[in-house]
Amino acid sequence: MATTILLVDDHPVVREGYRRLIERQPGLVVTGEAESAAAAYGHYKALAPDLVILDLSLPGPSGIEAIRHIRQWDGAARILVFSMRTGAVIARQAFAAGASGYVSKASPPRELLAAVAAVLRGERAMSADIACAIAHDQVTGGRAALDDLSPRELEILSLTAGGMTARAVAEALCLSLKTVHNNLSLIRAKLGALTDAHLVWIAAGAGLVSPFERPSIEG
Repeated sequence: MATTILLVDDHPVVREGYRRLIERQPGLVVTGEAESAAAAYGHYKALAPDLVILDLSLPGPSGIEAIRHIRQWDGAARILVFSMRTGAVIARQAFAAGASGYVSKASPPRELLAAVAAVLRGERAMSADIACAIAHDQVTGGRAALDDLSPRELEILSLTAGGMTARAVAEALCLSLKTVHNNLSLIRAKLGALTDAHLVWIAAGAGLVSPFERPSIEG
């Protein structure tokens, strides 16, 4: 029987490229596509695919939230992150949420396909640049600043640094505006950020904001 795959990315053209690459491989078939975390969760429950390949930069809740919800529904779910974000902190967060692999979009197609095969075998997979980022982070010693943030705080920082207002973050995560503002205050304190621009700079340096996103924090 064919191995079924769910693609999660908010760009239809990108999903089409994934589909063509994947379906050229014997035994692999894309049975569903989603463009948001909520759609990914719904499609997973409806289709029960063998593998999910998803981006982290999604409208509203990020791919981290999608990973967490899918794994809560199915603890055996196999999820491979395919993202522009290459920071060690975000990669560790993805693995902590339940991802089985992490490949950057800067990787050649063969690395994505190798990771797909590895994850389907039950192994953990990383592209070379992600493995190097994590190794470098460990070798240089100490904890990265963002390691002190809770998963919810990291989610709020990621969405905010990606350009969403506090109100939009509140609506996306089903939180009160006051809760988002309180979390942002805690995040600034934990990271020692003196200004909003400094907070965005820290998030970008940690790989939370991809090169194609425009960081901007508004109230």
